[in-house]
Amino acid sequence: MVMHLRTIAVMPDDAKGVSARHSELTLDEIAELLPGTGEIMASVGECWWKCAYAARGGNWPLAAYFVRRVRSLQRKLAVVRPKYAGDLAAFEDEHIVPALAACDAADQKAFDRAFAAATDKANELHVKWAKPYIRWTLPDEPPKDLEMSGQP
Repeated sequence: MVMHLRTIAVMPDDAKGVSARHSELTLDEIAELLPGTGEIMASVGECWWKCAYAARGGNWPLAAYFVRRVRSLQRKLAVVRPKYAGDLAAFEDEHIVPALAACDAADQKAFDRAFAAATDKANELHVKWAKPYIRWTLPDEPPKDLEMSGQP
């Protein structure tokens, strides 16, 4: 795979943009290019249901991987949308940490409790942030794009 990187130069402190090879972008224009809450949360949702099926399949490293991805994505969301930062930090402490601990212990019952509590809290937060129409549920079937069992 060949990656092409574009050279950018940071403008002086009194400038309000970044100079790219053929144009100058303002900080507002750069901000517009960042993923929005919807894009980040769609990725969170994808990782969240995959961690559940990986845990059900006994693939604890994969389950933990997806829980860590949720944590990483939510930390990024807290940076680009700081109004959610407090709720996301509390969610991490109260729900992500126990889900990771359950993965590390390969404890299905603890994981199921953590997963259910986190899903319920996420749905409460959707209501709090005026998105009551977003309600997470676990799909009836595991994802087809990954092997969810612990067997190679």
